[in-house]
Amino acid sequence: MAWITLQDLNIPIGGRCDQALEWGRMSTTIRKATSADVPVILEFIRALAVYEREPDAVSATEGGLLRDGFGPNPFYFCLIAEHDGAPAGFALYFFNYSTWMGRPGLYLEDLFVHPEFRGLGIGKALLQQVAAIAVENNCPRLQWEVLDWNTPAIDFYRAMGAEFLDEWRNVRVTGEALARLAGAPIQERGEAAADGNGSAESRQ
Repeated sequence: MAWITLQDLNIPIGGRCDQALEWGRMSTTIRKATSADVPVILEFIRALAVYEREPDAVSATEGGLLRDGFGPNPFYFCLIAEHDGAPAGFALYFFNYSTWMGRPGLYLEDLFVHPEFRGLGIGKALLQQVAAIAVENNCPRLQWEVLDWNTPAIDFYRAMGAEFLDEWRNVRVTGEALARLAGAPIQERGEAAADGNGSAESRQ
């Protein structure tokens, strides 16, 4: 897990949601995704899964992404980077909450740039734009995860000022285990919480 306090990033602050960068005659534009981008978002997600060595792990569908990201109460938000008009990268994020700070935070779920567009500063520009959105929403913290073998990403995030929380462990319940947990009697759930000190420290 990694996070960054937003003072560490040199980011543009203002009401701007779109950003344009230029290299010679080529240009990169970063903009908010629309419902029409759902097929492209799914392509990015699948490409990221291939890069992270889990090509068969994606079960997301265009219908689900459309429902969850572009309805009246979206569960996620997305930025699309286009280089010379071609989809180059994306950042998908949502808001969480820190009870210790008493403030909302921003969680970056996915950040990905297609290999042929790397080295152009697109990943950095996406991360900076997400950070700017966090600042505009009065979030003191931007947080995400990175695989321990992904050295290029780790080096990139460290250069951007990110702090790595090696003492924390991610906790996840899925599938049948989640169903069993949800169906457990109230008393049993209470006992389980007591056995675990009733703490969900990841909410820091």
